[in-house]
Amino acid sequence: MSAFDYRNFDDRRQNSANAKAALLAKFKARPPADDPEVRAKAEARAAVTRAREERTREREAARVAAELKAAEEKRAREEAELAAQIAREQAEAQALQERKAAELNAKKEARDARYAARKAKAKVKR
Repeated sequence: MSAFDYRNFDDRRQNSANAKAALLAKFKARPPADDPEVRAKAEARAAVTRAREERTREREAARVAAELKAAEEKRAREEAELAAQIAREQAEAQALQERKAAELNAKKEARDARYAARKAKAKVKR
């Protein structure tokens, strides 16, 4: 709790009136809106704002360009991976086909050899 205030009502009213008068004097001391100095400050603030907005636009454009470049690189990488996978699968299919053909040829040769052996055995018996 604050200490007892010995000031009376008139002192407080006078202090309030003085404060209001000081605020009014400060407001009246302001230069008008069409003052060259006020205009210069406003133009400087506007120039700073325009420069800030331009930098923001440049950063945004750079970010969009970087995102597009990254997306293009990712797409190219995925296409290369897909092409490599397709080539691997085709090579595997080709190897499987060649292996099956070789097995078929080996079976045919074995069958032909057995047939030839039976024929030779039959000739010998005659």
